[in-house]
Amino acid sequence: MHIRLKAAWLALALGAFALPTVVSAQEEPTPLAAELPVDIHLEDVTLTDAEATADAEEAPSVDADAIADMEETPSEIAVQMANWVIASGDNGGLPFMIIDKVAAEVVVFDAQGERLGMAPALLGVAFGDDSSPGVGDRELSDIAPEDRTTPAGRFVAKSGIASGNRKVLWVDYATAISLHPVVTGNKKERRLQRLKSPSPEDNRITYGCINVSVAFYTKIVRPLFSETAGVVYILPETKPLNEVFLAYRAQEQSGSSRDASH
Repeated sequence: MHIRLKAAWLALALGAFALPTVVSAQEEPTPLAAELPVDIHLEDVTLTDAEATADAEEAPSVDADAIADMEETPSEIAVQMANWVIASGDNGGLPFMIIDKVAAEVVVFDAQGERLGMAPALLGVAFGDDSSPGVGDRELSDIAPEDRTTPAGRFVAKSGIASGNRKVLWVDYATAISLHPVVTGNKKERRLQRLKSPSPEDNRITYGCINVSVAFYTKIVRPLFSETAGVVYILPETKPLNEVFLAYRAQEQSGSSRDASH
C-alpha cells in the first residue's frame, strides 16, 4: 500500500477569462513535491542512470524528431483543445500539456501557449477514460488488465519523487498516474520499439502511467515543471470532450447562445 502524507492543495488562479472550474472524474489535488512519498510503487520508474543513458542512445531518431521537428502538427483535437486553453486562459498562467490518447502523443506548451515540443507516448493498456476505484492503492500485481487505464481529465501536475528516489511528473496522485521516462526493464514489452513505431496502435502497454522518451522528458518536461506546477489535459477516447471538460462545454453553450441571438 502507498504511504500517503498529508496533501496540500494546489491553487490555480484563472486568468482574465472567468470560466467555470473544469471538472473531471479525477479532481483530488496533487500533493506538493516535498510531500510525496518516496516508496510509492509505480510500474516502471526505477530507472538507473545507466538505463537512462542506454535508452537515450538507443532511440536518437525519435528523440530528435520529437524535440526539434516543430513542423510536425499535433492531432486536430489536440490543436482544438490548445486553442481553447490559450483563448480562455484555463491554464491559469501555468505551463500545460495535452495528451491525446487516440493519437498517443504528448504536446507541451509554456505558460504563454508557445508550443515547446511534442512526442509519442505509451499509455495504459486498457481503453477507457475513468480510473477503477482504489486503483492507486493496489499492488501492481492486483491491477487487472481492464483496470489499467490512463484517465481523461484536467489535472494539476507537479514534479515529485517515486520509487527508487526518482523524479516523475505526478499527474494524478490519487490514482498513482504519473508521466515519466520510458524504461526497458521488461524487454518483452518492447517499449522503445513501440515509441518509435509510426502507428499509435501499439502504444498501449502501461499500467496507466504516461511514458515518453528519456530525452523528451529530460529536455522538455523536467525543466519546464521543475519549479512550478502545470496543467495536464488528458483527452478522452470514449467520452465526448465536453463531458470531461465542463468549462469547455460551458463555453460551447455560451457560443451557441450568442449565435442564436443574432
